[in-house]
Amino acid sequence: MSNHFTGLNLGAPLGDQRLDLCDLYAFQSPTDPTRTVLILNANPNADALHPDAIYRLNIDNDGDCLADMAISYVFSPPRDGRQTFSVFMAKGEEARSVEAVGQQVVTDAEVSFGTVANRVTSGPYTFFAGSRSDAFFFDFDGIKGLFDTTGGRNFTAPHLGGKSPWTGVDSNTEANVFSTVVELPTSELRAGPEIRIWGRCSVRENGRLIHADRAGHPSVSSFFNTDETKEEYNASEPVNDRDRWTDQFVHLMGHTGNYTREEAIAAIDADRILPDMLVFDPSKPALYPNGRVFTDDVINHRLSFLSKGDIPPTGLEPHTDLLDEFPYLGNPHPKGS
Repeated sequence: MSNHFTGLNLGAPLGDQRLDLCDLYAFQSPTDPTRTVLILNANPNADALHPDAIYRLNIDNDGDCLADMAISYVFSPPRDGRQTFSVFMAKGEEARSVEAVGQQVVTDAEVSFGTVANRVTSGPYTFFAGSRSDAFFFDFDGIKGLFDTTGGRNFTAPHLGGKSPWTGVDSNTEANVFSTVVELPTSELRAGPEIRIWGRCSVRENGRLIHADRAGHPSVSSFFNTDETKEEYNASEPVNDRDRWTDQFVHLMGHTGNYTREEAIAAIDADRILPDMLVFDPSKPALYPNGRVFTDDVINHRLSFLSKGDIPPTGLEPHTDLLDEFPYLGNPHPKGS
């Protein structure tokens, strides 16, 4: 979420789970402080990704909300339970193309669908693509009970009272996700001192690319979208976020936290959620909202933000199957577990 669901009433982008971007992570490598790890997760079914899609990490290092570096993953048609992936690295003006362009740094590497993680090294870069245990933890039934989702919108005033809304059950303990992981020298990012990162999934239909989904701050797209604006938001670009989405965010926060307009804008600016790009200063320890690590309780953070601190913590703990080595996410759970 975090986009395992896009709002409580909203389905996968273009009705296709393969195009659904889930979580974006950015943190220092635990084995080498001079390297950075960027992870973009998609497809909560954790099966093959779309062969006509481009899954991209965009990195802005000069604050203009435009990509200065783009890492694009493309996938072959799956066959007999196997799939391959290739990776393109673009920098400068070329990074702003919607196509998978730039230097091809990986060609037809094997996607990992089992417990053996295929680690692909290309120059200073290390890549992985495949099924992994999902690190995201959340109480889905508690969230559903907490918010009024009637009337075709996703969230209005939370139902607060004496009883805790939380069930104490992590809805994601046995979930898998399709993960793309890159570890690279931090110097390659040219952070000054921070970078801003967003994920993009585009699919080719009738000869043109359609922007199907995007990922930035955890749970922003999920909580702030409506049925009417979901597709426009997913297709829009961060450079336009402040002008296009501020009023919608302020309106929602008036319902969820009784924010005044001035208070809402101050909170949006303090959390830096517009434009919707994950901010990371690699010279400082990663801890959301500076980057994101697997143990960050992003649901508690977002619900506290929406309610102006009125919603209590869920009490859930991070998952225990995380790895200390690349690709860092745990081995996938057996299907049907």
